[in-house]
Amino acid sequence: MAGFGVRDLDALQMVPHPAVTLLLEFGAGSPVLDFADGRQLRGSMVAGPGLGSGGAVRVRGENVECVQVRLSPVIARAVLGVSPADLDGAVASLGDLWGRETARICEQLSDVASWQDRFALTDALLARRHEAGPPVDPEVAWAWHRIVGSRGLARVDELAAEVGWSRKRLWSRFRSQLGLPPKRAVKLVRFDHAAHRLVAGEGAAQVAADTGYADQSHLHRDVVEFTGATPATVVAEPFLAVDDIAWPGRGTPAKPHVPGIFVRSPTGGETATAVNVAQSPALA
Repeated sequence: MAGFGVRDLDALQMVPHPAVTLLLEFGAGSPVLDFADGRQLRGSMVAGPGLGSGGAVRVRGENVECVQVRLSPVIARAVLGVSPADLDGAVASLGDLWGRETARICEQLSDVASWQDRFALTDALLARRHEAGPPVDPEVAWAWHRIVGSRGLARVDELAAEVGWSRKRLWSRFRSQLGLPPKRAVKLVRFDHAAHRLVAGEGAAQVAADTGYADQSHLHRDVVEFTGATPATVVAEPFLAVDDIAWPGRGTPAKPHVPGIFVRSPTGGETATAVNVAQSPALA
């Protein structure tokens, strides 16, 4: 999870990520998602894996303060109370899922004084809901962790054989419980890894060779499919640039400045790219 305080968020593109995104807002303003078809969604929300494919979703707002959580699809069903499949890669208002609890959580986040207290509050919420919710099949969880661990190089046929299921059964259970088919999960995880290596400054040809693409053209097609941008231009996307600060451990260097994004430090100061981060047991 990470905390963001944004004075003026100017239509940043959402870049697809292999996680369920939970956004809890509590500031004076509200984040607004604009969709290519003209739809809008405002306030606290939850998005299925791969939100923003094709560059079709942008987020904006003024005086936005929020806690953003990237939930593994393996635990998302228990935490949300619905399967990520019900989101189908789209976005839902959190109030539609949690009712009055959403407003109560946002009030609590606003009432506490520090980001660390907000993280602790959010962590307790996630842990409580996760404990009470239904788990996914262990075979499905294992297949997901294999896909993530291989950085999108796992083969679906081999995953099915290793858990003792048919390909059709794995596809059905995986899709219904995690919100996307295993082949799409492989593709999304591979893209995510490749995109962050591009952001780190590596050349497209080398990235393609190292991350399982047939060639550079194959990488180019996937990047365009997921972002609507070419590999040469996607590296400048602010959401990708801030990732290594907000969610460290990818091994990619952070950009020195991301215009328009301001986040509060643990001591209450404000800088252009510092993000408060909490590693939550509930997210493991």
